[in-house]
Amino acid sequence: MTGNEIREKSWSGNDIRKAFLDFFKSKGHTIVRSSSLVPHGDPTLLFTNAGMNQFKDVFLGLEKRDYTRATTAQKCVRAGGGREAQRSGKCRVYEAASHVFRDDGEFFVW
Repeated sequence: MTGNEIREKSWSGNDIRKAFLDFFKSKGHTIVRSSSLVPHGDPTLLFTNAGMNQFKDVFLGLEKRDYTRATTAQKCVRAGGGREAQRSGKCRVYEAASHVFRDDGEFFVW
């Protein structure tokens, strides 16, 4: 797709997610599907509140994956946070698009 085609296209949320994931897949990343909004097996989290929650055990060295580069569009919930959210009692549901890779034993997240 050329620059002009990108600017002229009407992008849906699905289009943006697919373009993001496909870009990193083309760079050698494995697409990892979104985890549950309610994390299983992690008593420290009530909700998935960040895109990297599903990689927590990898970062802590408790789990190994058969890939070193990953990309994901993780569904997340933010409850509380800013004063506005605390006053209104509302929470935010959003999708965190991110990628992570490990080179020489160090993790890089974006």
